Amino acid sequence: MSKNFIGLDTEKTQQLANSLNDLLSNYQIFYMNVRGYHWNIKGDNFFELHAKFEELYDDLLLKIDEIAERVLTLGHRPAHAYSTYIEKSEVPERKDVADGRDAVENIVESFAKLIGKQRELLHLAGDADDEGTVALMSDYISEQEKTVWMYRSYLGH
Repeated sequence: MSKNFIGLDTEKTQQLANSLNDLLSNYQIFYMNVRGYHWNIKGDNFFELHAKFEELYDDLLLKIDEIAERVLTLGHRPAHAYSTYIEKSEVPERKDVADGRDAVENIVESFAKLIGKQRELLHLAGDADDEGTVALMSDYISEQEKTVWMYRSYLGH
């Protein structure tokens, strides 16, 4: 078993980098969807949702950067083409969503996909003794579980 420059198994870090790039693709599409919700929202809850969506896309942008930097830290290259993001993302691209309820439902669905992927990464990273990725995924999951609860409460679920 060969180790990389931070002492992790090179084969396992390749698998982690691939999974992180998959996660990155999903985050990028989710980010653009939320930007669109922010720009296009209309209706009674405009002010509340416009601000909430901005808060969310700012947070997603930070996580996108952290995920890409984690790929680099593992010694690999982050995906950086929208064609790759569209191809790999399980979060579907949403266009022209102006209804607040639809946007929030899409956000909850997208978080469900991200949390599932992050749980898989948590397991892979644990198996590879990659504490950096474990910590990142653990932080994301606990934060996003609470966010999902709040958005679901908004929907009356």
